[in-house]
Formats: sequence, C-alpha cells, structure tokens
Amino acid sequence: MTIPTLHPKVEVILNNMERVIIGKRQEIILCLTALLAGGHVLLEDVPGVGKTMLVKSLARSVSSTFKRIQFTPDLLPSDVLGVSIYNPKALEFEFRPGPIMGNIILADEINRTSPKTQSALLEGMEEKSVTIDGHTFSLPRPFLVMATQNPIEYEGTYPLPEAQLDRFLLKIHMGYPSFAEEMAVLSRVQEGLIIQELTPVITLDELLSMQKEVKAVFVDETIKQYIISIVTRTRNHPQIYLGVSPRGSIALMQASKSFAYIQGRDFVLPDDIQYLAPFVFSHRIIMQSQARYEGVNAEKIISSILSDTKVPIQKVVK
Repeated sequence: MTIPTLHPKVEVILNNMERVIIGKRQEIILCLTALLAGGHVLLEDVPGVGKTMLVKSLARSVSSTFKRIQFTPDLLPSDVLGVSIYNPKALEFEFRPGPIMGNIILADEINRTSPKTQSALLEGMEEKSVTIDGHTFSLPRPFLVMATQNPIEYEGTYPLPEAQLDRFLLKIHMGYPSFAEEMAVLSRVQEGLIIQELTPVITLDELLSMQKEVKAVFVDETIKQYIISIVTRTRNHPQIYLGVSPRGSIALMQASKSFAYIQGRDFVLPDDIQYLAPFVFSHRIIMQSQARYEGVNAEKIISSILSDTKVPIQKVVK
C-alpha cells in the first residue's frame, strides 16, 4: 500500500530512520502505527534482515530510552523485571529495576526462553506496570515491546503461548531487500553511516502528545460493524480452529486509528481496516490441522475473508 501523504511529524521520523533502514518504509510505518497506538510488535523473520537496527533507530529518533533483553534458555523472570537486594547498611531491601524499565524494549529472540520467563512480560505489556515482591511499579511512558523471533530455527525454542501472542498489536515480516536496496545497503555501510549517528527528531513530550491525538481519531459505527463482521467470520471459518478474540477487535480499531492519524486524517476508512487486518489477525488465529497440511496460511484466509465481507458505504454529510 502506497501512502500518498503523511503526518508532518511522522514524515520527519520516517526520513530519519531511513538514513539507516533502507527499503523498509512499510515496516517502519507499521512500527510507528503500533507505537502511536500504544501497542506492541512481533518481528518475525530470518537473522540479518535489520530487525534489531529497526528497533534501535526508532528509539533514537523519538528520544526514547532503549533497553535490550537477549532471551536465552537460562534467563529468569528477575533478569527481566528486576530484583530486591538486601542492603546491610540501610537494613532494608532495595529494588534494582530490570531492563523492562524503559520506553522501547527489544525482546531479542523471545522464543528462546522458557514460558515462565516469557510470561514475565505479560503484565507489563497489558497493564503498563509490573508487580515484584508484592509491590507494583509503573512502567515509563511511552512503553513499547518489540520482540523478534526466527521462524526457521526451532531447535531449543519455546513457541509463544496464545496469551502472549494476543498481547502483540501487530506481527510484521521484514523480508529480504531487493537488488537495488541491497546495493544501497552496501554503499551506506561503505560510507560508514552507523546507527550511533542518528539524532532524535522529536521529543518524548511530542510523542506522548501524538499518542493523545490518536485517541481522538473518529471511528464511525459502520467501521465498528465492519470490524466485528470480519472477526465473526474468523470464528465461523471451517479452516480456523480458534478465531479472533474481542481483544483482537479492539486491537484492529486502535491500530486503524493510529494508521489514519499517520496519514493525516482524523477519521478511519474501510481501507485502513483492510490493510491492517492481516498484520493484526494473522498471529491471533489457530488453523485447523488439515488446513496447515494443505499449506493454507493465516494471511491467505484473512485475505479471503476480507474479499467476502461487505465493505460499508459511509455517507458524506455536506
């Protein structure tokens, strides 16, 4: 999808990130959609296609603190959340925050750690707070988890449970660059332009203000009905074992508001829903085993559902 116009501040962020991220305009826009909507992103692709660079460049561009968590089989929940350590001088326990206490968190190779450690992120992703030793700590605002996973290598991995997947607003595939794009990457590396040279282009207060403006984007009743019609079809589809939950309906509406804002609109169109639905729903449905055996994937089914669902016609009041 080609976006003809962008919100001025979004255009500035995008241009800054494209100094180091080449040929991934759609992926950058989707990440900004999640950030402005207050959601989280699951980046799934093979190693070396720029997932980590994308997260770092986003954090640098929007003046956010960046924390990286390298998920390994021996990682403990306390390594993510933090731990209370006894101070013999003060005769009391002191809390030492973990890497989750940041604005933009890179959960690198999230499927390489145990479900127990994966679940340490659940409360933070949903409630924007964490509970440790009976005390609740609010997380910084904004708060965005961008998790990566390799879809090819399964040895030594733990598939993300459905409850964890449902917390991600969008699932994005990076993909390989084209010939021309990869040539540009090599030239950029040869010139020595590195991520450390990126400077912030908006302040944290501006980002928070943009998030507030997204909440004010209008969603017509017909658009809400359109979302529910699509979701209902996923629950009744013969090739789908488990359809999209109400959280998925909310996620699509929130994402569409952010996507409309990015395009400089204060209202959502059916086109926004159609474009975002595969990114919002593909990780939220469970396929029937027969469908998986036949090579049918979630994206194809969602595309067919969109084709079969009547698009609402909105009346223009003059």
